[in-house]
Amino acid sequence: MPCWFEGPLAAFDTETTGVDVEQDRIVSAALVVQRMPGGMPEVLRWLVSPGVPVPQEATAIHGLTEDHLQHHGRWPAPVMAELARGLAEQALRGIPLVVMNAPFDLTLLDRELRRHRNSSLSAYLESHPLCVLDPRVLDKHLDRYRKGRRTLTDLCAHYGVDLTGAHEAAADAVAALEVARAIGRRFAARLEGLSPTELHTRQAVWYAAQARGLQAWFARNGSDETCDPAWPLRPQLPTAA
Repeated sequence: MPCWFEGPLAAFDTETTGVDVEQDRIVSAALVVQRMPGGMPEVLRWLVSPGVPVPQEATAIHGLTEDHLQHHGRWPAPVMAELARGLAEQALRGIPLVVMNAPFDLTLLDRELRRHRNSSLSAYLESHPLCVLDPRVLDKHLDRYRKGRRTLTDLCAHYGVDLTGAHEAAADAVAALEVARAIGRRFAARLEGLSPTELHTRQAVWYAAQARGLQAWFARNGSDETCDPAWPLRPQLPTAA
């Protein structure tokens, strides 16, 4: 039986109005499925009219203007349900889901579901939970002493993965998927004995340790910024917050 990084993988990515998972909105999303390494990915794309202003800073990153989204995007409610069902389908099939910086994209989707569907991501995953592979978490744990940034662009350069059209959801999803495969191959001696389910559980531990380390670094440098240790989904904030 092939190792997980040589088998079927899916990937999910979003483009948004900003970086606040509690307040910002999804403006585009993509779900990619690759049945075998080197195979042609199956790509599903969504464009969303978020119903809120799209800051110019966000447009500068992903190129999606408020006017374009209003004319070509769909209303959020049905899109969020389709996204959640798409992820649930991969979980049902037992296909691991690659999500770069998972606590951002998955938490944002969860909040959008709560906002527009009065539901949650977990409600769609009750029978088969997601098995997530986060290239950022894997790389930081397996090559922890390497200096430099670890954005998707940086990881693509480091692992020799082509990234064409960065900050387009489908392009980023495909690149993240290929980075996950590249990490698996490079660190096969440490990873090939782990099932995707075991690796999912370990990533939660690794991410929490990484968050604690970053929090300590902030404290040493006089910053009051906080790091949530939850992975791959942040818990919902209390209503009062």
